[in-house]
Amino acid sequence: MSAASVWEIAIKVKIGRLDVEGADLTAEIEENGFVELAITASHAQRAGSLPRHRDDPFDRMLIAQAEVEDLVLVTHDRRLRRYGVEILAT
Repeated sequence: MSAASVWEIAIKVKIGRLDVEGADLTAEIEENGFVELAITASHAQRAGSLPRHRDDPFDRMLIAQAEVEDLVLVTHDRRLRRYGVEILAT
């Protein structure tokens, strides 16, 4: 679970666009058997060098992390396929 996803969820909760019913996201990651993926300098460098298909910084970080770590990106946003990373659509 990318730190970028937790960050984006926290922002959406704060501005009232998402309700996680008081869940502790950090605890939820562990309790559900996910592994936390920190944002590294190599992730940031790759995100900054990606083509401008999407300007959303969270999407760009997730794409970069998927590329650098050779991961499958889980998303409902099919527009991210333009980056060529493997996507598991939800």
